[in-house]
Amino acid sequence: MIKISILYPNTPNSRFDMAYYLEQHIPLSISLLSAHPDFQSVSVEQGLSGVMPGSPPTYSVMCHFLFTSIESFIAAFMPHAAQLQADIANYTDVEPIIQFNQVLVSQ
Repeated sequence: MIKISILYPNTPNSRFDMAYYLEQHIPLSISLLSAHPDFQSVSVEQGLSGVMPGSPPTYSVMCHFLFTSIESFIAAFMPHAAQLQADIANYTDVEPIIQFNQVLVSQ
């Protein structure tokens, strides 16, 4: 199993429209990427705090897609890459960090 993590750093003075992200961008992403047979799931998390209570989180938002392989994700994403990437400006001015991870333990 492969987890694709899209991480939005918590940058001072940055803009992130959570309502747009949850009501528009994520449903669009799900509708496009879940059409691929190797799509497993997606989760979205909002950062609340760093390690010290009240300290700012490292990431304001994290989105995680599960696919069976990197190749499956790329096959699902590439036909829609321009559309999904163009939509980023509608909800944030933060440059996302993308990381591919191999899931070793999941319960």
